[in-house]
Amino acid sequence: MRPVLGIAAVAFACMLAGAALAKGGHGGGHGGGHGGGHHGGGHFRGHGGGHAHGGGHHRGMRFTTGARRGGPNFGQIRNAAIRPADFRNALNASAFRNGRLISNPAARAQLAAAAALAGWSGASSGWWQHPGGGYGWVGPLFWPFAYNDFYDYTIWGDGLGFWGYGYPDIYAGIFGPYGYDRLSAYLPQQPQGRRRARSASLDQLCGSDRRAIVGLPIDQIAAAVQPTDAQIAALDALGNASVDAAALIRTSCPTQAAATAPGRLAAMQQRVEAMQKAVDLVQPALDTFYGSLNDEQKARFNALADDQRRATASNNAGRSSVQNCSASAAFDWPGATIEERLHPNDTQRAALQVLQDTSARVSASLKAACEPNDVMTPPARMAAIRKRLDVMLDGIKSVRAALDDFYATLNDEQKAQFEAIGPRRIS
Repeated sequence: MRPVLGIAAVAFACMLAGAALAKGGHGGGHGGGHGGGHHGGGHFRGHGGGHAHGGGHHRGMRFTTGARRGGPNFGQIRNAAIRPADFRNALNASAFRNGRLISNPAARAQLAAAAALAGWSGASSGWWQHPGGGYGWVGPLFWPFAYNDFYDYTIWGDGLGFWGYGYPDIYAGIFGPYGYDRLSAYLPQQPQGRRRARSASLDQLCGSDRRAIVGLPIDQIAAAVQPTDAQIAALDALGNASVDAAALIRTSCPTQAAATAPGRLAAMQQRVEAMQKAVDLVQPALDTFYGSLNDEQKARFNALADDQRRATASNNAGRSSVQNCSASAAFDWPGATIEERLHPNDTQRAALQVLQDTSARVSASLKAACEPNDVMTPPARMAAIRKRLDVMLDGIKSVRAALDDFYATLNDEQKAQFEAIGPRRIS
């Protein structure tokens, strides 16, 4: 049995700090910025310095919009330049308490990249990297910063983070890029006398800094739509639902490093199931609030994403969320390598063919399920997220069942050879 990782459950308090800051822009992220007068403004009343308590219990915390009051210029915060020093220190706990970094999509990708490659000396990239520069797998953790990706797409229409997840991550679960020696870089302790690798604590990637504000950018929504008193109550309910959803996702952070392909897919399935439940908490509250708005208010709410599209159009020329869903040649099935290393018998070869065929079907279904870029309203985008997670979960379950059947036919030496395929592909 391998040593257990000291990983806290996923507290997206840190990761949601960016969502709680007004979305003044994705400056330094996908380019441009949200800009515009109605993006700045209010602040959370009664939430500054709040704590997200474990187990989903938030004593004394309730969202209260403060959009009609003055507040800090969040646009300046989000558009502020990201200094190289911020990323040189990205693996320190202080970096994860920096709301400006966590709220910035490109900054999150770079933090994830720094953490994902921390175990490799001198490595500049890995074959399981996403098109946007981030990584779906960071050690034993699947989908860092998941809630930020949810909200960037739902509110701002920025789906380059969310839609980057798909079949390549399932493939990286089968052929895990980390051998045990690499995974040990994420352990809280190293053997006596051995210098510890400079890796990000997964406790930080999972959001252990509970001093950060959690939740949707409630005040920025309020500043845009100028809600009535009745609508403010619905908006507060939406904010509270997002806090509860963050606490729920926190429970899906792994408590140990899965050293086998079946274990990785099991952890992946648990993570996606928690995300589904989180969406189920937030989606009804979002639908209720949006349904309470008049046409003019809905147009202003929708315009938050319209502004983002215009601001990032030139920077993202040639890139799209749909393109992010496609698997590259790096994820071709390594049939020859498996044959060479495992020397499977006929029974094993038949089970392997089922696994390969299943993986191909899942890859095609996830590619076909990519949403077009013209999903125009926040509720529609949240529904698209739920649909995507459904398709992803079905794919994970299918591949996991075929993988379990194949893996059960292998002897210990063959399993070791199979687990060595992914780590040997590191660039």
